[in-house]
Amino acid sequence: MVVCASHSPGMERDVDRVFGTTFRTGLARASSIVREFDPDYIVLFGGDHRRAFRHVVPTFGVALSAGIMAEAGHSPGALNVPQGTARGLAEHLLDSGIDISVCRDVQLDHAFAQPLRDLTGSVDAYPVIPLPINCATAPLPKAERVLAFGDAVGRYLSGTGDRVLVIGTGGLSHSPPSLEVDTYDISDEERARIIAEGSAAARKKIKPAWDKAFLHASATWDREALARLTDSAHADAGAGANEVRTWLAAGAAGGGVPLEPLIYEPVEEWITGMAVAVSA
Repeated sequence: MVVCASHSPGMERDVDRVFGTTFRTGLARASSIVREFDPDYIVLFGGDHRRAFRHVVPTFGVALSAGIMAEAGHSPGALNVPQGTARGLAEHLLDSGIDISVCRDVQLDHAFAQPLRDLTGSVDAYPVIPLPINCATAPLPKAERVLAFGDAVGRYLSGTGDRVLVIGTGGLSHSPPSLEVDTYDISDEERARIIAEGSAAARKKIKPAWDKAFLHASATWDREALARLTDSAHADAGAGANEVRTWLAAGAAGGGVPLEPLIYEPVEEWITGMAVAVSA
């Protein structure tokens, strides 16, 4: 089963749940579907916001052990990574011609934590294999290679006989001020300053037409259209739209079945076009 969902720090800060009510409704539906599916474990494709990977940035990674950093009022936590399965996946990917980096004890941010909390209730509800994709630090992988990565993951999963939930998280259109600047090693204080100064402008950078085109291509699993939209995402839909690479990888890992949109809502207060889609 595949679920793809947007994430946003703004959603975390909206503790009174004032904004994004339409999106939250769709997210709750996806959560119910996930709980009914009750997977053996989760394979989670996520990006990084130059937090876990600053000086060495893997294009594709397989985490053999990982935790969640303290963020947005949440305490740090450990992920239960099924190491044998993760190791087998890493070996399969290398044998398939997909160059990956093996990561140990990597501390991941809300790109991984938020979808786990939103869809399963907590970061440790199920075992999870985190698969980082570079969506933030140029040069980025081309969509064709992301799809090949997802295809190879799917071939491994199909041979396990396991009940697996595949998650892709990020996007859709948005341009966070901290990702618009080409810097890799800034303090949390400097990051906060950049975000605060650019937040008003970022609210106006959502591109609903691009989002809908991407969701339509996902719903029909039009690989050519998805690749075209992804490779031009930064120019057409903002720096944060590069995260749709995780949707491509997740969909491909799920066998390329159509991803049915449950909801779409552009939420200016969260500076993001928010969507949820599930495999049909």
